Amino acid sequence: MSADAKRSAPLEADRLYRFYRAGDEETLALQGVSIRIDAGEMVAVVGPSGSGKSTLLACLSGLDEPSGGTVWITGRRMSHQPEALRSQLRSRYVGVVTQSGNLVDHLSVASNVKLVRALSPRPREHRQSVSQLLDSVGLATRSHAYPPQLSGGEAARAGVAVALAQDPVLLLADEPTGELDGDSERRLLALLRDRADAGGAVLVASHSPAVLRMADRVIPLTDGTIAA
Repeated sequence: MSADAKRSAPLEADRLYRFYRAGDEETLALQGVSIRIDAGEMVAVVGPSGSGKSTLLACLSGLDEPSGGTVWITGRRMSHQPEALRSQLRSRYVGVVTQSGNLVDHLSVASNVKLVRALSPRPREHRQSVSQLLDSVGLATRSHAYPPQLSGGEAARAGVAVALAQDPVLLLADEPTGELDGDSERRLLALLRDRADAGGAVLVASHSPAVLRMADRVIPLTDGTIAA
């Protein structure tokens, strides 16, 4: 059996490094980070701004390439692959919530979900209907609204709905509650917790104490390394 086949967890990353160069200057964003997330787990990556949280999630999702190390998604190698293959793996197995948002402004909330589903190779029988999904995130009455018409809490929940549209094995969320009030934050975190309790794997990068309380494990990141 190949090494790739043995790595069957939703997410496993081994000794990730990420270097950035600007002229003669070199920034070490990640320095040998290894992480594994199992099904049913909600894990929080915490650390101050500049600690490498966003870089880590970008490398794990295949939106960025690590300079060294390897990422596996359900036993399939994500890192150091052609962009077309990384995109295919992401659309099949990974839901991503980014700080910049994952909604298309000129499409309604329902159409954003439908767009992701149209691009996903996942079998339809394994997924909720669009109306069921939006109801689960509390947006049943906002399905025809456009992203600029949503409140901060509604936009965050819509982003989670889009990330869950293809019923991903792994959900990666980068500071999903950073702009939310307390009630909206609790509601969104409950959605992520429910996802893990239903057997999904969830990784949240955040500095919020509420995320820490909700998580099964907390991984502290400092200057691109996992703190002891």
